[in-house]
Amino acid sequence: MSYKSKDTLSINQWKIKSLPPESRPDEKLESYGAASLSDAELLAIIIRTGFRGYNSVRLAEDILKCGKGKGLIGLCQIGIEELTKVRGVGKVKAIQLKAVAELTRRISKRTAKESLVMDSPETVARYFMEDLRHRDKECFMMLSLDSKGALISESLISIGTVNASLASPREVFVEAVNNRAVSIILVHNHPSGNPKPSKNDLVVTRQMKDAGELLGIKLIDHIIIGDNSYVSLSEEKMM
Repeated sequence: MSYKSKDTLSINQWKIKSLPPESRPDEKLESYGAASLSDAELLAIIIRTGFRGYNSVRLAEDILKCGKGKGLIGLCQIGIEELTKVRGVGKVKAIQLKAVAELTRRISKRTAKESLVMDSPETVARYFMEDLRHRDKECFMMLSLDSKGALISESLISIGTVNASLASPREVFVEAVNNRAVSIILVHNHPSGNPKPSKNDLVVTRQMKDAGELLGIKLIDHIIIGDNSYVSLSEEKMM
């Protein structure tokens, strides 16, 4: 009996319930609201348990330190296999964490879409930011717009390498014509995090603009996404 009592005590030490009432994330959230919790405390509510001698909040703090980035951004960048390398994180917890990261990304994108104004580079950049800033390869996107500038569709034209996207005017305008677009906006990311346009970016933009003029489909802008930053070639008068 004494052995079982000791083992039960050690297991409880891993759990949120083992913390003082004022430090328990779930009770803190109920009393003061979700905004009062740190990122680690919010994650602790999801994962529930740590491991022997390590409660869920401490484990959550370790999780937030892993990955290519730091904090919550790291959850979007890190894979399930790498997450399971964190002591105390098994496959089930890793899957839960990736689900939370994906829900966060989708909520961010849908919130941005509600206020999407096609003549605002800032809003377009914000719409794509969470989708593209974490990618380790360049992704070339196109927005097809109607005569009033409303969004018809968004298309992934190509996925390139770490430092180069693969897109041609033919691929872009076949899609634009199929969508009956009157004008288009191009968007791609720089995995380095620096949105400064390369010489190739400028060459491709010029090719796209010239092709669009021949087809009667206007290229409004080419926006490059970095790590929480962007460059609009239209705003910078580089088109």
